Amino acid sequence: MTGSATSPIVICADDFGLSSGVSAGIIELITLRRLSATGAMTGLPGWRRHGDELARLVRHAPADVGLHLTLTGQRPISRAQDLAANERLPSIGTLTRAALTRTLPLEAVRAEVKAQLDAFEDVWGAPPDFLDGHQHCHILPGIRRVVIEELSGRYGTSPWLRSCGEKLQRAARRTGFAKAAVIDAFNTGLRARAARSGLTTNDSFRGFYDFSDRVPYAQVFRGSIVDAAGSGRVLVHCHPGRVDAELVALDPLTTPREGELAYLASAACGEDLARAGVRPARFSELTAA
Repeated sequence: MTGSATSPIVICADDFGLSSGVSAGIIELITLRRLSATGAMTGLPGWRRHGDELARLVRHAPADVGLHLTLTGQRPISRAQDLAANERLPSIGTLTRAALTRTLPLEAVRAEVKAQLDAFEDVWGAPPDFLDGHQHCHILPGIRRVVIEELSGRYGTSPWLRSCGEKLQRAARRTGFAKAAVIDAFNTGLRARAARSGLTTNDSFRGFYDFSDRVPYAQVFRGSIVDAAGSGRVLVHCHPGRVDAELVALDPLTTPREGELAYLASAACGEDLARAGVRPARFSELTAA
């Protein structure tokens, strides 16, 4: 199926700005119309280095561009008092434990959220289309409240917010079910809280796998879209990119990015999208379940 016969879904690449290789891969896939959204890591130099190129691209290859809120692993851009140690944000494990034990320094979290939103606007000249979190940090207790307060207070109802939940009977049919189930548990209540503040979220979140070569990425992606047509506001997240020295120095996820990029850029991906009856689209084109 093609054109108007297909259902719109969001296909979103995380980590724009992480490195030149990652940013270049994402730009290639937006150009090919295989991606319809990307989240920017605005605390990293790559955002200022490549943001203008992305802005020029989306003028003729429309895509949503949002903030990929980063509270783990990288350097903060606020003072991040009591949140960062030795000028480095905590690991996701440390951040999660602090969130669950209610020991997070939430005002430091708020300062970092504001600083990353400022950095987005400095380059983009406009608010983000959406917000999501690196390693899904935005769904953690305490952090989600800060994020929703800052988005709704700063922009009203215009940005959408990534929900990382999925109906488990659907997730059970796809790869990455164990990870999806854990993330879904943390995500509980996020959509309702966002709605009370006037923020819109996706209905279905897909794309989990263990980043190994145990299951080919083509199979992961096909499983993510097989029943997506007519399933409401479906979001498939991915991590394509090219491995370069900058990426190796900043992030442990390397080789799988190249596998994702190769498949998403391939003719096979286009055929799989057509067979599933879906097409990449901006969030504004999606219909609620």
